[in-house]
Amino acid sequence: MTTNASDLGTEANVFESDVAGVTVRGKAHSLSVWFVLALRLMMGYAFLHSGWSKLAAPEPFDAAGYLTHVPAASPLSGLFHWMGTTQWFVEFVNVAVPWGEFLIGLGLLVGALTRMAAFFGAFMMLLFYFGNWSVEHGLVNGDFAYMLVFLAVAAFGAGRILGLDALVERYRLDGEPLVERYPRLRYVLG
Repeated sequence: MTTNASDLGTEANVFESDVAGVTVRGKAHSLSVWFVLALRLMMGYAFLHSGWSKLAAPEPFDAAGYLTHVPAASPLSGLFHWMGTTQWFVEFVNVAVPWGEFLIGLGLLVGALTRMAAFFGAFMMLLFYFGNWSVEHGLVNGDFAYMLVFLAVAAFGAGRILGLDALVERYRLDGEPLVERYPRLRYVLG
């Protein structure tokens, strides 16, 4: 006997969310899985390449110039100026940005710790959004759009699509799925 979605009382490819009393419901096309995978792989490649370019460059990466030259109109220009003039923080950023980009990209490409990678990718893009502040053409720019792509990758659990997260979620420890034993893993996997 075949069981279809209507037999189970749910529809296939339907997602729903309730926030502050507002319910939003949508139905994804069956091809959506390929587009979610494409977004994960695209962002993974872009970040892996960007990180590797910084790590393999003949000159060491130095964020001080970027941090101290954020446009004055940026709501966070004072914070960026502090970051760029605080030596220990510049040294931290000089390691965190290239390695962060590289590891975020690697995680997305192989689909491992995808939600965590996407969260940190979105956080970096949020910082780049304020650091590259330019609103002549409106508040939405490429940095903002990439931030939303990272959040979509996390929300759709893109690491479960041809990714290592699917294997980790199915891994059994003493007969029990790992994510059932450690439910907080769902926040980083997927």
